[in-house]
Amino acid sequence: EVQLVESGGGLVQPGGSLRLSCAASGFTFSRSVMTWVRQAPGKGLEWVSTIYNGGSTNSADSVKGRFTISRDNAKNTVYLQMNSLKPEDTAVYVCNADVNGRRFRGQGTQVTVSS
Repeated sequence: EVQLVESGGGLVQPGGSLRLSCAASGFTFSRSVMTWVRQAPGKGLEWVSTIYNGGSTNSADSVKGRFTISRDNAKNTVYLQMNSLKPEDTAVYVCNADVNGRRFRGQGTQVTVSS
């Protein structure tokens, strides 16, 4: 059974940092493409960052230079380091895994950026 469990969310002031984690199990993590998406209140899903099985990454323009996606294949975990957070980054952040042509998603973790 594929499981994705996010953690690391919380309340942070503008300009602050958080690191999200997504612990994966039930599939060959090192071969999978991992993606972070987010959903702000009242809005649709927004793609944030993707890391491929070879380690290359891609990120949305809205987070480039502030967010960094990374993976630790030994720990079956993908991370999202978020710096210089803005109120508009407030959202539920969800981890997705593309496994053998299917997409799986976690439950998400809330990030709130507010003073």
